[in-house]
Amino acid sequence: MAAKSYLELKNEVWDTRKCSGCGACVAVCPADSLSFDEGEMVVSPKSNGYCKQVNDDVSCGACYSVCPRVGEQPTETLGKYIEIVSAEATFKVPRKQSGGAVTAILTNALDEGLIDAVVTVTEDRWSLKPSSVVITASDVLIQQAGSRYSWWVPLLASLKYAIIDRKFKRIAVVGVPCAVQAIAHMRASDNDLLKPYAKGIRLVIGLFCTETFDYQALIHGKLKQHYKIEPHQIRKLDVKGKLEILKQDGTNLKIPLTELETCIRNGCHFCTDLTSVLADISAGAIGSPLGSTSLIVRTLTGKGFLDSAVKNKKLTIAKDIDIAAIEKLATQKIKKNFKK
Repeated sequence: MAAKSYLELKNEVWDTRKCSGCGACVAVCPADSLSFDEGEMVVSPKSNGYCKQVNDDVSCGACYSVCPRVGEQPTETLGKYIEIVSAEATFKVPRKQSGGAVTAILTNALDEGLIDAVVTVTEDRWSLKPSSVVITASDVLIQQAGSRYSWWVPLLASLKYAIIDRKFKRIAVVGVPCAVQAIAHMRASDNDLLKPYAKGIRLVIGLFCTETFDYQALIHGKLKQHYKIEPHQIRKLDVKGKLEILKQDGTNLKIPLTELETCIRNGCHFCTDLTSVLADISAGAIGSPLGSTSLIVRTLTGKGFLDSAVKNKKLTIAKDIDIAAIEKLATQKIKKNFKK
């Protein structure tokens, strides 16, 4: 059977507004033909019109193979796991979102030579604009800590730079469930074009995610225009039933999520995975005491990275987890989005 090209992907996913915007197709396109425009509510990538398979009859199908919106969506609340713990970094993480556990695991991995680089999302401190980056130093990682799941960016776009250009062989990726699903497709695929990606990714840390907000719609639309808050006035954003905004002057603002419905990316309405069930380790604040991170350790690889961070005293763990709280929110997401 011939591989499916970007035309089938466009027809099945882009044109139906199911695209998650994870950036996996952009990363793996061998012709560098796919990209995302900047602007408000960009719902899918665009093609420059050249495709090796369509134009030159060269078998490819890489973009279609990695798309997390192709095939069935996960329906598990917790997925398979070895253990679930709460965790905290033992060192200061200036902008940590909860317990700083993800930063602690990755910092230890870089310091110990377990990984060469981390593919993740960072932000410009003035504009809060997110971008996909490759980080190779633990001190940079610590300074860039903090969840970016409150707005969208094609997270996996820089994966090509890390694997093809820099030729890193031991990469950790931190991402929301759609990105984790895309990497799972890479790892499981028999497509020769995807094998360098499968071999180069050593660790996948998935973040708990209900949905993501579009950067332009949230920051420049709702917050700047409606609430008169400039991006540089914001110290931290968090989602805990409401969008919580901590400003640089110490004041707080809480916005009901119902007021932000127009800022949610349409592709998020098709996602049923709260806990990144296909990751090596999943992480989020739900279910843990304040100031701690819930970690769902799913694979022996994930367990090895966790144990190393604990052994080197970069991370402390405990068993005080409210698993029912995680399952409840995961069930709500499944019921909300299943078969949309």
